[in-house]
Amino acid sequence: MKLWDKGYTINNLVQRYTVGKDRELDLYLARYDVQASKAHAAMLGEVGLLSEKEVKQLSDALDEVMQDIDAGHFEIETEYEDVHSKLEAVLTQKVGEAGKKIHSARSRNDQVLVALHLFCKAELKELKTLIHDLFTTLMELADKHQSVAMPGYTHLQVAMPSSFGLWFSAIAETLIDDVVQLNASYQIADQNPLGSAAGYGSSFPINRASTTEALDFAWMKYNAIACQYNRGRLEKSMAFTLSSIGGTLNKLANDMCLFVNQNFGFVGFPKELCTGSSIMPHKQNPDVWELMRAHCNKAQQLPSEIALLTTNLATGYHRDFQLLKETLLPAILQMKENLKAATFMLQHVEVNTKILDNDIYQYMYSVEAVNAQVLNGASFRDAYKNLGQEIAAGHFQPNKQVHHTHQGSVGNLCLQEIQEKWTAVTAISKA
Repeated sequence: MKLWDKGYTINNLVQRYTVGKDRELDLYLARYDVQASKAHAAMLGEVGLLSEKEVKQLSDALDEVMQDIDAGHFEIETEYEDVHSKLEAVLTQKVGEAGKKIHSARSRNDQVLVALHLFCKAELKELKTLIHDLFTTLMELADKHQSVAMPGYTHLQVAMPSSFGLWFSAIAETLIDDVVQLNASYQIADQNPLGSAAGYGSSFPINRASTTEALDFAWMKYNAIACQYNRGRLEKSMAFTLSSIGGTLNKLANDMCLFVNQNFGFVGFPKELCTGSSIMPHKQNPDVWELMRAHCNKAQQLPSEIALLTTNLATGYHRDFQLLKETLLPAILQMKENLKAATFMLQHVEVNTKILDNDIYQYMYSVEAVNAQVLNGASFRDAYKNLGQEIAAGHFQPNKQVHHTHQGSVGNLCLQEIQEKWTAVTAISKA
């Protein structure tokens, strides 16, 4: 069945090509199409396009479909083009004529749009919960290891004193920026496009405010053409959110790949969380972090891919938009797995508390020595030259006592302030 069926048969190659992966991907949107259809049916009843009996029949039938979805029994067979055609066929089978009426005052375009908006709202809420779990784990690690020293690097060269507390809380605070981006995406998703039909409204006397309230949208997307403009814009906004999270996780994953290496030895993990080599029996590889690094690199190119799919398209619907689901939906699902894996691995991280016993790190205290001379009255330039000559002559003996007091340094992590920032940012939106 096709919603646009006019009584003739489409060529099999054309049908396969145009359906693409819709049947598979639409399973993720099915519950939201049901939810929107229920609100749409109720609204059609309010304006007199459906009888009270028909609304009740459709509502009960849609509840049954939702139960099948929850139980994992809902399928989109090959005779259906997508979830929308399958749902209308099921409703027609269950309630007869009322099932044929439910498409009144809507197009498949706004069906797809409203399902995507509802899906993105739900996924953004879940992403925020998963980010919170990771943030909490990182802040606990920062508090636990705030006094455990480690070297800081610039140009991948030993640079200055750092600490595990500073490193863990740095990642945690960066996640707050990701939530800022997430909140923006949520505000874009939290607008109701249902009722825009094919992008130019309808001659039916529908009440779009009714479906906006029923579906718990903060706003209606008022202009019918603007609703269709959101195809690609919603997905691009989601892509920027995923890219932002991916950038944070990529940095964490790459650091872990370095720091678990024997030449660093800063952290370790139980052998059960590592993989092995087929020929080298000693190997314990950080494959979780390596795969996370790669997955997050893929996430960071999502905005470009979506921009290229939607660039130079005239106003109105284009079938090009179908490919957006193939790009976005798997990326959302993968990012959720990335966040879960990062939190789980960090909950089992083993921190080396004796890194700085190795003499290769002695020069990272050179800046501390320069600053000490400045505090005793020397100019910075003279102190810098003196220490440089002392190091070149091999006479430098570091004082390994580090005294940093300003906000955000190894001696003042501002964990409470970071926590307060998290609370403030996460309270901005309903996501």
